[in-house]
Amino acid sequence: MITPKVSPWKRSRVEELTEVLNSDGVVGIVDVGGVPASNMLDMRSNLRESMKITMAKKTLIRLAWINSGRSSEELDTLFENAVQPCIVQSNLNPFELFIELEKTRQGRSAKEGELAPIDIIVEQGPTSFGPGPIVGEFNAVGIPAKIDKGKVAIQKTTTVVEQGQPISGDLGIMLAKLDIHPIEIGIILTGAIEDGFFFPASTLNIDLDQVRTDIITATSGAFNLACNMRWFSEQTMPTLLTKASSEALAVAVEAGVANETTAPLFISRANARALALAGQLDSSALDEELSAALGAAASAASVSVASSATETVVETAEEEEEEEEAEFGGLGDLFG
Repeated sequence: MITPKVSPWKRSRVEELTEVLNSDGVVGIVDVGGVPASNMLDMRSNLRESMKITMAKKTLIRLAWINSGRSSEELDTLFENAVQPCIVQSNLNPFELFIELEKTRQGRSAKEGELAPIDIIVEQGPTSFGPGPIVGEFNAVGIPAKIDKGKVAIQKTTTVVEQGQPISGDLGIMLAKLDIHPIEIGIILTGAIEDGFFFPASTLNIDLDQVRTDIITATSGAFNLACNMRWFSEQTMPTLLTKASSEALAVAVEAGVANETTAPLFISRANARALALAGQLDSSALDEELSAALGAAASAASVSVASSATETVVETAEEEEEEEEAEFGGLGDLFG
């Protein structure tokens, strides 16, 4: 039996890829198909601090994947629709990784024979081009154009290519002139694995702000329910004890139970009632201490009333000034 020879560099490369796949954190597959080299360098430099992207042939990635003890079925799912797969490793969680990689998405001009990812629509309206041969070039690729008010204008909104249909080279050039770049490129995450759990890309595309709001709302509702049904736990005990203490104090005050907690309340209530009763008596029936107390109470009340009156006057003056300014603006508008 003849054993096929394997190049040493391939063995070494598979070992390197296996080491990457066995490293800590999140491991996934990204597709970089169609990304120009210059764009790829910029994207990788922006992502270098948060993740590591390793390029290799599909065959070598598959061998390393099997060597790392991972499921080949998961890899088949990750490879699905991936033109040029690469390994990505990061300390971000899968959702954060997905968000960071989504930021790399951008459009580029279509090339001959590429399939339209969506319906390509050219909207009606003027362009920045002046009269010239470009009118015929637009019409030649199915974009209805004419001269209108000294500019080239698209006559009507037109679907020039339907989703899944090939794009001609000439159409791609004319779409680029209209700043329509239908081919989406970027470092696209096809899926990720964290602690043995597989996350397809479709499950990672979520609204984190909405999820955070939903969790806060659910937590608040659960806490209120637990408190109302007297569910004792580390989280609810402080609130339940505070509520019980407040209710016990109210019962003690109404029942007239005197202790070090309720006594100050009883004294304060008795003092207020005494002052109210003294205010109804003739001044000759009051001693100096009670008269002074009534005077202090009356002064405090007058200060409060004066403060409220001042605030009312200020608010009225501000409103009058606003009305005068509005009227003055109206006369100015009337006379130009």
